[in-house]
Amino acid sequence: MKKFVLACALLVPYISFAQLADSSKRVVKMQGTVNFRDAGGYTTKDGKTVTWGKVYRSADVSKLTEQDLVTLEKRNIHTVIDFRGVKESAAAPDHLLPGTKYTLSPAGSDSLPGAGQIIQQIKEGGFLEKFYSNTTPLGERYRPLFRQLLELPEGEAIMYHCTGGRDRTGMATALFLYALGVPQETIEADYVASNVYLEPMNARMFKSFTTGTGLDEQTVRKAMELRPEYIRAMFAAIVTKYGSVENFFEKELGVGSKQLKQLKKKYTI
Repeated sequence: MKKFVLACALLVPYISFAQLADSSKRVVKMQGTVNFRDAGGYTTKDGKTVTWGKVYRSADVSKLTEQDLVTLEKRNIHTVIDFRGVKESAAAPDHLLPGTKYTLSPAGSDSLPGAGQIIQQIKEGGFLEKFYSNTTPLGERYRPLFRQLLELPEGEAIMYHCTGGRDRTGMATALFLYALGVPQETIEADYVASNVYLEPMNARMFKSFTTGTGLDEQTVRKAMELRPEYIRAMFAAIVTKYGSVENFFEKELGVGSKQLKQLKKKYTI
């Protein structure tokens, strides 16, 4: 584990060492997916700790094995939010425990650019900046998650995911941690950690974008790797449109001051 942490720190210098140092507790080893992580363990601005074992994030879970389902059962994950689009989710349905409370929350996902469009936007520049600065789908996409977070029964856990488990899922985690009062630098560290946990998948994706496109892998990697400024762009766009992140929570997610207190009481200790 120490060698892994050191390698990761060298690979992505701007990830906080502390985020990777607790990988043995945070990352859930699954046979059929990657980037399956516990969102707990972070320290909030008021000195509390985000509860372990309650909120998880992941990449695509359509290929979970029977052993993976045992892991879900052991961790009491019976509530799942899927941020993929309608066609995207239909092409690779989630493989979950029987009786799981599953919610598809596809807002904005059915209009995501295809591979050809992504390549063109990489050439033009600013692809991820534009994606993260688009506030239009955020309320509808993340409202079901926060509703389930508030309603989650005692002793149960929730998991949410998209396909890669990095962009739509990363934005969800950033909003969740913000709601609990986790510092911005910690939110950013958690967000960019996906570069490490998804490296094998990213390497294949980046390489595929170079075939017959005139793009070199370094250009693609620079355009597609997660960087702190992207999640900052999301928060900045929210503030520009709503005046504050708290106004966005109340207007779009149905999470006012009362609900924020409930979330903090429920998910921090």
